[in-house]
Amino acid sequence: MNEAVDAGSALVHRCGPEAPGHAHVGFVVASDDALLAGVLPYVEEGLAAGDTVLLSCPPETATLISAALGESVAAVGSDPRICLLGTRVADAMAATREWLHRAAARGSGRPRIVGQVQFGTAPRDWREGLRYEAAVNRLLAPDPVSALCVFDGRILPPEVLAGAAATHPEMLEGGRLVSSSEFGDQREYARALPVPREPLEDGAPEFTAVDAPSLAHLRGLLRTVIHARVADHDQAEDLHFAASEVASNAFRHGARPVSAQVWVDADRLVCAITDRGRGFDDPFAGFRPAHGDDLALGGMGLWLARKLWDHVDVLPQPQGVTVRLSSRLL
Repeated sequence: MNEAVDAGSALVHRCGPEAPGHAHVGFVVASDDALLAGVLPYVEEGLAAGDTVLLSCPPETATLISAALGESVAAVGSDPRICLLGTRVADAMAATREWLHRAAARGSGRPRIVGQVQFGTAPRDWREGLRYEAAVNRLLAPDPVSALCVFDGRILPPEVLAGAAATHPEMLEGGRLVSSSEFGDQREYARALPVPREPLEDGAPEFTAVDAPSLAHLRGLLRTVIHARVADHDQAEDLHFAASEVASNAFRHGARPVSAQVWVDADRLVCAITDRGRGFDDPFAGFRPAHGDDLALGGMGLWLARKLWDHVDVLPQPQGVTVRLSSRLL
């Protein structure tokens, strides 16, 4: 049975300065009035307690909340970098942690975020946003931060709305905080998210390399095909650099043969790199550098891929593993 309590006192309890770790609450709304009814008490209580409050929302949502706050708005920050409005998951995670470090340095209470992930219009984007929500539960667990995550039921598809309860330990419903019976092991949830085939993969690849003799050889081939088909030079450099890092991982940590395929059309480029190694079983790998913030320690290959490509999927194969990279072309 779900336990329900008054939202005001419950959020204060979860979000107060003595609360351990992070609080992660989902909030599905069907109107602007419903959104404000849940968000305003959370923000106002935080401001009264001296907490640092951030609106990580699209401009229209931040404007709506700011207008309702009136004179209190001066104490609230708005930073579109840590919603997924044009921001890849690895960058959103890094920006969130940077903001938490700044808030801790100021010593101004417990950080609170009103977040609204932008899930886009395609299943690949829905998956990316839901993986982010799931990863937050693990990667920000030690941080003393509270997040109220808004899901707009007027625009989001049922697949995404169902993910709200699955990725948040608690939900704000009808003005009351309710334990989510759908919430469970977040790694299992992320593993179970559907990974649709990229439509381009149904056609013939632009490029195929089977059993590349060396990393240097494969890097050179990838450079040729990517620069030939990506008009924007900076994007071509970024995509090639990250693909090379994934290829390096295949040679260093996987097992030969290492193969690659590239599909491309006027709008999108897909690159799949396959090796015969055992792969790895962490669906959140690459959301942060493998060895923490000290980049000198390495472990950046998959993290760089997530920063420079729109979508990165690790796909187990009957023999080996494939890392599939996909990006919209500028």
